[in-house]
Amino acid sequence: MIKKLNSLIFILFSLFILSCQTSKDQNSAADSFLPMQIGNLWYMNAQSYTEIKDTVRINKKLFYQFYSLVGGDASSTVYLRIDERNRLVESYPDSPTKTYIRTDFNAKIGDKFFTTGEKDENDNEVTVVQKSDQEMTFSFDPIYHPNLKGHPSEVKYIKGKGWAEKYQKIKIDGVVYQN
Repeated sequence: MIKKLNSLIFILFSLFILSCQTSKDQNSAADSFLPMQIGNLWYMNAQSYTEIKDTVRINKKLFYQFYSLVGGDASSTVYLRIDERNRLVESYPDSPTKTYIRTDFNAKIGDKFFTTGEKDENDNEVTVVQKSDQEMTFSFDPIYHPNLKGHPSEVKYIKGKGWAEKYQKIKIDGVVYQN
């Protein structure tokens, strides 16, 4: 009888721990400016969308594979993760020593950083131009590019949903949001 009671207590305790873990995972999507889970989708139309297709380890770190179809005939695949400092980092399996900092979600308005630090044409000076509890906007200026310097582009994120674009549908952790 005591063994059965101990087993029951162990099972109940395990279920309690698992239920707490599930709640934490569910809340992490709502707390992130770019929720990452296989199946998440940012859909404009059948010719233009981005979907998380898979995961891969690069230098022993977990990255999510973002596949994008643009205009029905161009595609791209990028590998992204949010690191321990709450930065959106990009890398590739064929160049595992190179990383790019796309955003720093802990940065404050006016903070600046560089995407690569290489001071080459691919290096962008990134400035936080807007931040609230629910939205964050970054300005990317390719200051080392001879033709693009001074022509920054902005990328905006919405907490719990990712990129702030004109999507018809967004699917985050199985929940569909329609516009």
